[in-house]
Amino acid sequence: MKFSWFDSLAIAALMLGAVLLGAKAWLDAHPEHNPWAPLDLRDPLGWATARKLAALRTDGPACRAVLERSDVAFTALDPAGAGACARPDRIVGDDFPLAPGRPVTTCAVAAAFARWVESGVRPAAEETLGSPLDRIEHYGTYSCRRLYGRSSGAWSEHATGNAIDIAAFVTEDGQRVSVLRDWPGDGAKAAFLRRVRDHACESFGTVLSPKYNAAHADHLHLDQAARGFGRVCR
Repeated sequence: MKFSWFDSLAIAALMLGAVLLGAKAWLDAHPEHNPWAPLDLRDPLGWATARKLAALRTDGPACRAVLERSDVAFTALDPAGAGACARPDRIVGDDFPLAPGRPVTTCAVAAAFARWVESGVRPAAEETLGSPLDRIEHYGTYSCRRLYGRSSGAWSEHATGNAIDIAAFVTEDGQRVSVLRDWPGDGAKAAFLRRVRDHACESFGTVLSPKYNAAHADHLHLDQAARGFGRVCR
């Protein structure tokens, strides 16, 4: 049977339509790879995850909508500060396993933190340390200062609460994993720290560990600086 050019064109269009319908069905079933699907922090890591998280850095309302969609409890606070330390975007993660207290961060940091804890830290604690996570100890989020406390130069992401410094992790069976003490080792605790650092790089714009420099010997610095869709992971 011979096909006319019109028949061939129709068949090609039908085949293309079938491919597109199949692709749409696959993306609908895998929202983590779908750049048009609303972000849910409970979804697994996908091709579109980093881009969606990066977009939250400059869009507070969209970020808070993501937290709500992802069932992350939070309290929005009024703006505070002025100048380089103005903080128009301030929230508290109500159920974050942080100590001490409930630190105030930008929404973008809270979203990245929520995803990191659930998809990275909790599984790593159980699989590497053999016990569920109890809490994460931190050195704070907000500090109105320039980088490294200098009198001039660029302002720290801490100046707007757009960063958090992580000091240690504690499991339910009482193990305490200290960045300062355990990063240099080669046992399970050191492996855990490297694993959670690597997972943090999937969610945060900047991750700095003791590998970066001596100033970070005792903590993991995590921030959501607006770096487009790129990131710094050291």
